[in-house]
Amino acid sequence: MRSENIIRHGAVGFAIAFLLLALPSLAAETPPAAPATKSQQIGKSPIKVFILAGQSNMEGHGVIKGQQNGTLETFLKDPASADRYKHLVAKDGAWIVRDDVWITYAKKGSLTVGGFAGGDNAIGPELGIGLTIGNFIENQVLLIKVAVGGTSLAENWRPPSSGGEVGFWYKAMLDGVAEQLKNLKTDFPNYDAKGHEIAGFCWHQGWQDGCGDASANEYETNMVNFIKDVRKDLGVPNLPFVIGGSGFGGWEQSIPRRLKIMQAQDAAAARPEFKGNVIYVETRDFFRDGPVSPRPIRYHWCCNFESYYLIGDGMGKAMVELLGGPKAPANSTGPPKKE
Repeated sequence: MRSENIIRHGAVGFAIAFLLLALPSLAAETPPAAPATKSQQIGKSPIKVFILAGQSNMEGHGVIKGQQNGTLETFLKDPASADRYKHLVAKDGAWIVRDDVWITYAKKGSLTVGGFAGGDNAIGPELGIGLTIGNFIENQVLLIKVAVGGTSLAENWRPPSSGGEVGFWYKAMLDGVAEQLKNLKTDFPNYDAKGHEIAGFCWHQGWQDGCGDASANEYETNMVNFIKDVRKDLGVPNLPFVIGGSGFGGWEQSIPRRLKIMQAQDAAAARPEFKGNVIYVETRDFFRDGPVSPRPIRYHWCCNFESYYLIGDGMGKAMVELLGGPKAPANSTGPPKKE
């Protein structure tokens, strides 16, 4: 049985899939329709590697096809929103394929719409992140995605500096990244074999730690330690790091533990020691509740395609800023104004 066919939703299913593939072989409101300006300072080599990590919302559950509200198919059929997403459709009517942006997540290939998320009919932040970064830099780009549902920063991703037992997925991520970098030419035949550079890290997680006061209270400390330890263990001292806020529930979210996670993520990024190399992306504007979304699963952004795309697009823009490109849009400070 091929590992791609193993159910990937949830910690247990994905843990099996990831281990089979990775150890020892690791498998603004309106996004721009036109490509961003590419950097003229960055050469095509070496390949730029970006690590995408977190729990089920980094896996991604934004629905692509379907007649429900909030699917990509619905957005494309609606004249009010079709222009926003027409850049995702190629001239032949198929989904676009970025042959200059590759991704590994339970399978390996060129970035496209779907196939690298919590199901074949879904996307996660990888789509917006990959397209935005790919539009900016000239290099070949590789996204290494390690996302596991139901995992916490306090336990499963626990960094060494936080004390106690180091998280299983913290160690597995590092091992998997190292193994993948040894097999670039085998897994991606068009890789030019002119070296690689770990260029950035994107983190989208927080639900699990918000389920209890203890893990919520230590989240900021764990986040700071995670950033520092990842940089140390990857050997990249000032690795650009983007935190996508845990904003499900939107601006109406009122549960103290949930708000504490968002505040901790923002506070960690704002520490003076991280100035210029860590950015927090506010995501509460991107929440679309049940009536306008495919499913009323609030902790999965109600499975709304637009939510996941905008999260990725926002994180990608923040990463581009850290790479020396245009400044990302300022974080929203409150609910969007009603017309």
